[in-house]
Amino acid sequence: MSEFICRLGTPSGEIVQRTIEAKGEADARSHFEMEGFRVFAVSSAKSTSLFGGRKSRVKAADFLLFNQQLSALLRAGIPILQSIEMLRRRSASQRLREVLGDVEDKIKNGVPLSGAFAEQGSLFPRIYTASILAGERSGALDEVLSRFVTYQRRGVALRRKIRGALAYPIFLLAASVVMVAFLSLYVVPRMSQLFQGLSRDNQLPLVTRIVVGFSTFLATNFIWIGPLILAIVAGIYLWSKTESGKLAIDSLLLKIPLVGNLIVQVTIAQAARSLATLLAGGITLLDSWEIAAESITNKELRRRSSAILPMIREGRSFTESLDSAGWVPELAIDMIGIGERSGSLKEMLDEVSQFYDAESEVKLEQLTTTLEPAILVVMGGIVIVILFAIYMPIIQTIASGAGGR
Repeated sequence: MSEFICRLGTPSGEIVQRTIEAKGEADARSHFEMEGFRVFAVSSAKSTSLFGGRKSRVKAADFLLFNQQLSALLRAGIPILQSIEMLRRRSASQRLREVLGDVEDKIKNGVPLSGAFAEQGSLFPRIYTASILAGERSGALDEVLSRFVTYQRRGVALRRKIRGALAYPIFLLAASVVMVAFLSLYVVPRMSQLFQGLSRDNQLPLVTRIVVGFSTFLATNFIWIGPLILAIVAGIYLWSKTESGKLAIDSLLLKIPLVGNLIVQVTIAQAARSLATLLAGGITLLDSWEIAAESITNKELRRRSSAILPMIREGRSFTESLDSAGWVPELAIDMIGIGERSGSLKEMLDEVSQFYDAESEVKLEQLTTTLEPAILVVMGGIVIVILFAIYMPIIQTIASGAGGR
């Protein structure tokens, strides 16, 4: 399935832009026509941009800084067009300057700010353009942008924590693999010549024979084993980019202890935060969930959540619809249910996102504290076996020589 950008007309006469995953343009068009929209244009999100080549995303840090500055300028009473022009000239990101230049041109031609950003395709998240549209309609664009900045800052901070927490285990694993490869492909094959002289009088220990045989096999056949490993890795990488591959990998990740719980907690925190941000901007629950569901990056969880939107359209309560997905934690369901019944759904969603942000940090710490010793034990054990196989024949020879005296 591919991603398509559709320009639509609503039954109320508004022009909106939506992004959808579909098998082709015809499927995307028929999907929106069945929902009552009039489809004006359908284009691929992967199409080339006016800047040439495929659209590259703006860095999260640059995007966050831009929104912080834009919110501050609008609160100070500076007009939108002048604010965009000032930020374009002062931006350190070449890519962001190009995008803001195009946004500026569209605003000069009468396109609203939300439409100018929406016409950039999948370059910006849909929650961003929807929030700006809500701010334009309510006349509180600066407040909506301020809420979005808070939402974005939390997301950026969480991604940084995840990257920082996993950096050391990944480095430790890479260093261990390099050490084992060095011992297996360089040290052991050269020590095997010494072992041949020692084995004339005494038989080599079993562990030494196994390690030497395996290392010799790798060293002598590396010319085809190396390309085979690269081909397998490349095949797995290409398969992981397909829809079936993504779904299979995401399903597998959910079954791994600690990892699966971490993914669920991060996902519910992100979805609740997105939904609260959209509801705070005055967007209806139906439209808010349709947009917030795009924040669910795990394909398996998104597949399980596919029935939520139709159930809301049928008039079911949001809590009941969410519970039908089968993956949302019971505590989150209970908290959201209380918020929905009391009329404080947005505030309760904020509480849910903050709670599961904290829970995900605890789970992330548990994961890293489990990974680091596990990697040390496994890779350290392999190194010890290799060193034991190298030194055992030497120790035996020295002992037998001393005994012969």
